[in-house]
Amino acid sequence: MENVSSLSFWERQTYFEGVDLLIVGSGIVGLNAARAARHLKPNWKILVVDRGAILPYGASTRNAGFACFGSMTELLDDLKNNAENDVFDLVQRRWTGLQRLRNVIGDKNLGYEELGGYELFSAADKLVWKECLNRLDGFNQQLESICGKKNNYEVATHEIENFGFSGVNHLIKNKGEGQVDTGKMMKSLLSLVREKNVDVLNGIDIKAWQQNESALLVDTGNGFKIPTQQLLITTNAFAKQLLPDILVEPGRAQVLITKPISELKVKGTFHIEKGYYYFRNVGDRLLLGGGRNLDFKSENTYEFGTTSKVQDHLENLLSTIILPKHTFEIDQRWSGIMGLGPVKSSIIQKVEERIYCAVRMGGMGVAIGTQVGEEAAALVCN
Repeated sequence: MENVSSLSFWERQTYFEGVDLLIVGSGIVGLNAARAARHLKPNWKILVVDRGAILPYGASTRNAGFACFGSMTELLDDLKNNAENDVFDLVQRRWTGLQRLRNVIGDKNLGYEELGGYELFSAADKLVWKECLNRLDGFNQQLESICGKKNNYEVATHEIENFGFSGVNHLIKNKGEGQVDTGKMMKSLLSLVREKNVDVLNGIDIKAWQQNESALLVDTGNGFKIPTQQLLITTNAFAKQLLPDILVEPGRAQVLITKPISELKVKGTFHIEKGYYYFRNVGDRLLLGGGRNLDFKSENTYEFGTTSKVQDHLENLLSTIILPKHTFEIDQRWSGIMGLGPVKSSIIQKVEERIYCAVRMGGMGVAIGTQVGEEAAALVCN
């Protein structure tokens, strides 16, 4: 039998013919790129595809929902290998990106709450605590020029008892830090994009492509090809599977969340050990993630899942430091895959004729994803 297709004539004609821009990845970057491209090119046929069967395949719907832009210990660590201007340029980019996200989606649709962020210091952190105190005024001057907030970082050791922590000697508060509802964020962004006549299809696995004189022919793992004028890859951690030379590596982030806890005192976002551990309240639940530093090699993976090594350590942090006066039960565990690299800047570039990428969020997709998507759209459309 000849000309057998996995698609009907109607399916092929409606969804896959005459595509001007094919975006691979329906996470925060891909959807924002589609939204911005529609503004720049009102008449283009724009299609977003993702290999996730139901939801985006990666971190956009799996992250912890931190609207953060730089804890002091993270910035101190960055300054060891980077010029001060570069470090605070990145902070500026994160702050600007967060404001752009809030403007595009709206705080209500984001579930945004600016409860402040805190960094915990134990007795073992004595030296880095002193270094933070020495740099406090200088960092605040930098942050005031970026976000307009005076004394953005402040010593908050007096709040330890309010939160009920144990084994914590000091706190530093970041007054500008907030939190979002990741599910609401992505659902709202998806609705916004579809309202702009952009098709978003899941379960489509892009494998390769070929150039011809008039278009790219993009192979899928679904038994058909998609012809497109332009191709934008926004698969972040998974970019290397399509672009082998790109400097992006996967980093798995494991997360757990408790069942509701009566009289939970923890409100806000919190960082431990340069941000390798992070926790927050989700209503009256406690969400805790991190632990990649326990086994970098094993967590440098494309595989979703959890390990007892990391999860046991997370539970120990809960019982000994974060919730020592509470009984708790774990409700869910999950993981997301971040896109990391030798530097923390994103990659937004033309790869070859008709092909572009916007990847490597460095674990800061919530903060910079909107801006990265918009910049990628501008690059493709202009």
